[in-house]
Amino acid sequence: MPRSTRTETETDTGTGTGTGTDAEGAPLASSKPSPRPGDTAPRPERRAWVVLAMIVAFMMISHADKAVLGLAAVPLMEELGIGKSTYGLISSSFYLLFSLSGLVVGFFSARISSRVLLLAMAALWAVAQLPVLLVAAVPSLIAGRVLLGMAEGPAASMSMHALYKWFPTGRRGLPSALQIGGAALGTAVSAPLLTWLIVDHGWRSAFVALTLISAAWCLLWPFVGHDGPFGEERKPAGAAGRPSRAAGPPLRTLLTNGTVTGGILSAFGSHWALALSSAWLPVYLQTQVDMTATGASTVISGVSVVSLLLLLSVPAYVDRLKHRGVSSRRADGVSQGAAVLVAGGALALLPFAAGRPAQLLLIAVAFGCHAVALPLHYVTTAAVVPDGRRGAVFGVVAASGTLPGLFVPYLTGHLVDGAATETAGYTAAFLLSAGVMAVCGLLAIATIHPERDARRLNSPAVPAPAPQAGASKPVAQ
Repeated sequence: MPRSTRTETETDTGTGTGTGTDAEGAPLASSKPSPRPGDTAPRPERRAWVVLAMIVAFMMISHADKAVLGLAAVPLMEELGIGKSTYGLISSSFYLLFSLSGLVVGFFSARISSRVLLLAMAALWAVAQLPVLLVAAVPSLIAGRVLLGMAEGPAASMSMHALYKWFPTGRRGLPSALQIGGAALGTAVSAPLLTWLIVDHGWRSAFVALTLISAAWCLLWPFVGHDGPFGEERKPAGAAGRPSRAAGPPLRTLLTNGTVTGGILSAFGSHWALALSSAWLPVYLQTQVDMTATGASTVISGVSVVSLLLLLSVPAYVDRLKHRGVSSRRADGVSQGAAVLVAGGALALLPFAAGRPAQLLLIAVAFGCHAVALPLHYVTTAAVVPDGRRGAVFGVVAASGTLPGLFVPYLTGHLVDGAATETAGYTAAFLLSAGVMAVCGLLAIATIHPERDARRLNSPAVPAPAPQAGASKPVAQ
């Protein structure tokens, strides 16, 4: 077929990559629905991988921003003369608007380009580091962390939403893992570098470095970031009368089905551990395990490497299981629930471990293993939610799953300050955290059932999932 004829056919039918662009040059969604699980999904184009690389960098910066306060906690508390409860309050303030902003931006994501949303977030990250540089005091610290949290609340869900516009259903496992892996990689890379800046040049230098890095990302993103061809929000001209995949079950029905609820629970347990580690693990290692700041940063990098290895291996293995015909319930659901459950078990054992090797092993499992739940809960949610509702549902899922950050850092500081000894306070905090994570993991395993919930939510606008590999295909309708 001549090249010109093939291109025209692809553009008209919505197949291939010939989706066209709007007035701003952003790719338009095809009128043909995105492939569902089990369909033959087209391979992502080269630009998709460039966008993925920028989104991984975006997540790396996001988690470096989160980690910097914990890494600077000891010298910062000493300089400002604040106690652990006050430090916990400062750390928790990051999440004051975190969940709310994720929720609000999620609902607007169908109207605003992902390219614009991610650029605005990163620009605010750079601005949010400035208050503490101008005035080093508790109010300026809180103001900067609140603004930073507001700007980072939608980061994970909206960058995942942007990523899914470039990768079709059936090819999202590895990109999802790499996106979440950017968080682990960000901590692994930033922990030693920021600690070096803090030790050798003062804690303020770390905040300056993050401001410059965020600004640099903002300069590159407009040349790279465009909405991909697999989004359903942007409609081609003349599509107003066509049925929208956003139609179907009401939002409340989508949010209360077992798969989405179970994903929220697994994310809640995972973010509980994440909030605990980002705020308190550096302090715990220095004050309870008798490590230097450099030694503590090395351990934190090691934990992040464990997370990264699991993020790169487990979702890829899960994808292979599904291609062999294993249900998404067993592959995706059990894996994410078990990851949170195992991490909670290790955290429960940590206060009673004898010897540094055993402590470090349990720390690696407790604060590294839970990360597996984060990409998988997006995969299971996307499996039962229409593409046109995905941004809004992702926003609600992210807002609900990240709630532990709002109170876990302060609660931990309060328990440590109020206990007879610091050791007893950390023991109480770790046991409480372990209990919550265990409950979340078990409930996630029990409730996540993508195949069942996709059938229950099926409507003319939400095609039923295709069978797993090896199963007979239904007759085309």
